[in-house]
Amino acid sequence: MASKRLIKELDMFNREPSSAVVELATVSDEDLFHLRAVLKGPDETAYEGGLFILSISIPSNYPSSPPEIYFQTPCCHPNVNFKTGEICLDLLKTSWTPAYGVVSTLEAVQQLLSAGGEPDSPLNIDLAKLLRAGDLVGAEGLVRLYTRLYAMGR
Repeated sequence: MASKRLIKELDMFNREPSSAVVELATVSDEDLFHLRAVLKGPDETAYEGGLFILSISIPSNYPSSPPEIYFQTPCCHPNVNFKTGEICLDLLKTSWTPAYGVVSTLEAVQQLLSAGGEPDSPLNIDLAKLLRAGDLVGAEGLVRLYTRLYAMGR
């Protein structure tokens, strides 16, 4: 069931691409359950112009369980672990339903970047401290710096 659903989702993405997802493909022809995505940094944010590579593992009981998604490109965000790429997003844990798919989940990750995140349950303590202190200029500068360093190929 998982493979049929995933094949259908990938086919749909190829026919109707997402404005948030630049690329979505299997890592190898032999393994349908490991995907690589390239997520576009949201416009009019400090992530704009960045391209973020994400690793996606699809569980065997998908879509009953959510995919595991990690940033491979370092991403400076209060709800993303800068070193491991782990994403703190309810949709990837408790709020998951089979109505979501891989592309809509990636779009939710892009929306998380747009929204600025939740500094009260951070995976990036340093950025969260800036946000909690009200230093929005410092926080945005840090995000822009890391986006340029890691997601813009400069």
